[in-house]
Amino acid sequence: MKLLNRSAFSVLPRQPFVDWVSRLPQDDEALNQAMTLDEHRQEGTVYLIDEVEAEDAFFQAIKAHWSAMFENELAAWDEFEDHWPCERDQAMFQAWFELKPQVLALDLSRQPLMTAELEQ
Repeated sequence: MKLLNRSAFSVLPRQPFVDWVSRLPQDDEALNQAMTLDEHRQEGTVYLIDEVEAEDAFFQAIKAHWSAMFENELAAWDEFEDHWPCERDQAMFQAWFELKPQVLALDLSRQPLMTAELEQ
């Protein structure tokens, strides 16, 4: 086990995000069946941030990274941005997603960490 010099946010969708997803046009008939909030929340996303030592640092990290996290969550369902909300702000992000701060990040894998730059 290795301690990473990172903290994290677990990001889980709230009902407004689920409502937005359910309004997206779907080509696949199976995807047209609306997923419930519970189904969406079965998998969250973990975003690593610089290691946090004080609670204020989490607020600063949200302020610095909410837009990138919001765009990543939207792109998972609409990669071409065709149906993204035009007006997005931090308040909307926090209404659409629950953020659970995680102070410690531990790596249980024996495999080396792989990093890959994602397109911005």
